[in-house]
Amino acid sequence: MTDFAWPLHRSAPRNPWFRQHPSVALVVAAGLYGVVLFLTLFAGAPGDDYFLLYVFPVALIAIAFGLRAGAVAGLSAVAFVVVWVVARDISFSTAGWAARVAPLLVLGLLLGRAADRLRWAEAERVRLEAAALLHREAIEINDSLVQGMAAARWSFEAGQVDPGLKILDETLGQAQELVSDLIRRAGMNGRAEPVGSATERPPAPEVRHGP
Repeated sequence: MTDFAWPLHRSAPRNPWFRQHPSVALVVAAGLYGVVLFLTLFAGAPGDDYFLLYVFPVALIAIAFGLRAGAVAGLSAVAFVVVWVVARDISFSTAGWAARVAPLLVLGLLLGRAADRLRWAEAERVRLEAAALLHREAIEINDSLVQGMAAARWSFEAGQVDPGLKILDETLGQAQELVSDLIRRAGMNGRAEPVGSATERPPAPEVRHGP
């Protein structure tokens, strides 16, 4: 029987810190919102463009959490801009409002959408790699079974019952191990029973020798 060496799993690339620790990302984004709000309310002249710094927390939340969170982050930044305008008694024209509000909203939406697509593409890549690996392993299992069954058949045809049964047992045992490992790798958590534990093995074929 041929022993097959199972290929090692490829190590997945590490996620950036804001995906590994989303709660930390939220805290950092909240801190950035607070810092920018403080600057707009208490630093510089009323018309200073500190509000542009809202792009940093909006971008962080959008990249870390996706489209919906990016939209919420953009709306939150717009709300803080409104607070700044009211508190500092600033007036803008319609074009001025659009120039200050639209970039924050568009940034959150675009970056969030891009982050969602990147996550989907990575998940699809992992799925395709897993499917290709399972396909290769299924081919190896098939080859192992064909070789074992052929060897057992030759033994039976030659009248060597005991060696044939031994080869058959080894083939079924190896097939059970390979399939069980395949199930575990597929994440199915199925319960694999050892071959012959649930059902009785049929009696060995009776080989009749000529007179």
